[in-house]
Amino acid sequence: MLCEERFSEIYQRDPEGISFCPYRICPIGAHSDHNLGKITGLAIDKGIHIAYSAKHNGVVEMASLQFPKRAQWHIASVPKTRQGDWADYLRGATWALAKNHPLELGICGVIEGSLPIGGLSSSAAVILAFLSALCRVNGLHLSSQEMISTALDAELNYVGVSVGKLDQSCEVLSKKDHLLYLDTLDDSYELIPVAPNMKPWRIAIFFSGLEHSLAGSKYNMRVDELRAGVYALQAFAGLGYGKFNEANARTVPYVVYQEYKDRLPKPWAKRCEHWYTEFLRVEAGAEAWRRGDIETYGQLSFESGWSSIHNWESGAPEQIRLYEIMRETKGIYGGRFSGAGFKGCCMALIDPEYEEEISRSVTKAYLKDFPHLEGKYSVHICESADGAEL
Repeated sequence: MLCEERFSEIYQRDPEGISFCPYRICPIGAHSDHNLGKITGLAIDKGIHIAYSAKHNGVVEMASLQFPKRAQWHIASVPKTRQGDWADYLRGATWALAKNHPLELGICGVIEGSLPIGGLSSSAAVILAFLSALCRVNGLHLSSQEMISTALDAELNYVGVSVGKLDQSCEVLSKKDHLLYLDTLDDSYELIPVAPNMKPWRIAIFFSGLEHSLAGSKYNMRVDELRAGVYALQAFAGLGYGKFNEANARTVPYVVYQEYKDRLPKPWAKRCEHWYTEFLRVEAGAEAWRRGDIETYGQLSFESGWSSIHNWESGAPEQIRLYEIMRETKGIYGGRFSGAGFKGCCMALIDPEYEEEISRSVTKAYLKDFPHLEGKYSVHICESADGAEL
């Protein structure tokens, strides 16, 4: 493993351990967890590895194979505000963990990602892999839910991205050959196994060639527009409401949205339309998976992608074109943007019988429209996987 080799080069010794957190896909349920929606997701067999050892002086010293600059801070004096570089996620993780657990040892490590950055929740995977390593050297044992909430705290309240629990939950709770069906209102979840009658399937990741940062995208603005729509719906319907940041789509019934949606400004109405219809798609998708009907589940994923483009209004031109190509390609059950959808990846559930043909035809069509991305665009075929070992 490259991170292990690089660690040995830097520190002239072998690492004490290697932590791993998988990436995730969310075929149905995107852009809803921040307002306590439901999601379906799968961890995949690619992710973040960190080769690490304890540092007894309390210093955290981290390097990444993806970024040139090494980062350093002390467990007792994490910068109070983010520094604007790749290591903010790790500083946030240190800050969030130290609020509830005494930390005595620091850590040195090298991070390696097994797929290109963007769209597979790499930020959450980095945080979780780092937390796992930092907990191990300090003898801490966090439950699954505490690990999820600590990682969420780091990204939401330190890095400043208005995420929900989707990424962290998929990467911790998932089980190979099972669909995670999670209600972010109360964290209840079900792991729905692959039914005996389900057609064969694999996961294809189409990397657009574009990297992104959620904090620098329109992601937060989209969440604020949804909250604004919900806040207005509460006022129109005479429902009690408090602070703006407490407005939540889950507390406003679908019938209220249907009654007053025409009174909302168009952008707010679109964000609400996505949230409410995505909620219904998730419920229908979970039932389709339970029946072993991957074709219906895939079609719902395609519909989720359409809503992300037209109602949530996300998607770089390259991703939108990838999505369109996927819909036209034989052997793809369904798919959509993976992640926020401002750049990064598209994911698809595919029939393995058409794997090579899918890879060839999608690549040919995409690079015909975006020839300058040849060498950056890539295709990766994956399997479902277990969540992170804590």
